[in-house]
Amino acid sequence: MTTLDRIESERVFHDRQAAARAASFRRGEARLAFHDDAYLDHEPWIRPAFAKLGNVRGCRVLDLGCGHGMASVVLARRGAIVNGVDISAGYVAETRKRATVNGVTVDAHVADAECLPFKDDSFDAVWGSSILHHLHLPTAARELRRVLKPEGLAVFCEPWGGNPLLRLARRWLPYPGKHRTPDEKPLTAADVQTLRSYFPNCEFEGYQCFGMLQRLHPRLRLDSLDRGLPQSVLQKLGRYLVLTMTND
Repeated sequence: MTTLDRIESERVFHDRQAAARAASFRRGEARLAFHDDAYLDHEPWIRPAFAKLGNVRGCRVLDLGCGHGMASVVLARRGAIVNGVDISAGYVAETRKRATVNGVTVDAHVADAECLPFKDDSFDAVWGSSILHHLHLPTAARELRRVLKPEGLAVFCEPWGGNPLLRLARRWLPYPGKHRTPDEKPLTAADVQTLRSYFPNCEFEGYQCFGMLQRLHPRLRLDSLDRGLPQSVLQKLGRYLVLTMTND
């Protein structure tokens, strides 16, 4: 598959997903309104990852792969000047509507994360959730380094592929919310090394080991068990990574 084929496949998949969401919102756009906690606490790694951005008031922040736009809205509520980009026109439309309904300004546009329409050194920070594992990492990392200001910060939450049992489950087990594009894959140790070749100051933390069983049965509440695990275990066997990269 060529690069253009891969990008088009991603666009079509996410436009279909966004169209299904848009149909539900037509029954009442008020459903686009939300409190920050609804986003920050929907997964155990989101709030601590967001905290790594620090005080964003007055900062230019890029929401890379903005999707439903909830992160963009939270950033705007905190005083950031927010640009959101997504390959899906449908998701960009949702981000714009969500910003309007929630009374904030987000400049959202359709764009390819591997060829961003911004000048060098445009952003103080970049936020991304479940986006890097869809991309050709060397190309995406070069673009990130280009648009980030010197000493700018990028924070990403990404699925992790280090747990062999989880790899099997992702491949074979049905569970709620299991929707994947043909070319996406969880990050690996090799991918982290690729990112470090562009961002030597790249740190990562693992999240959710026992808690991932909630994907099989939503009534299970096992995240509290993960709090007692050392990072060495979570970095190896966890479901998600939070990556923090500084443009030094």
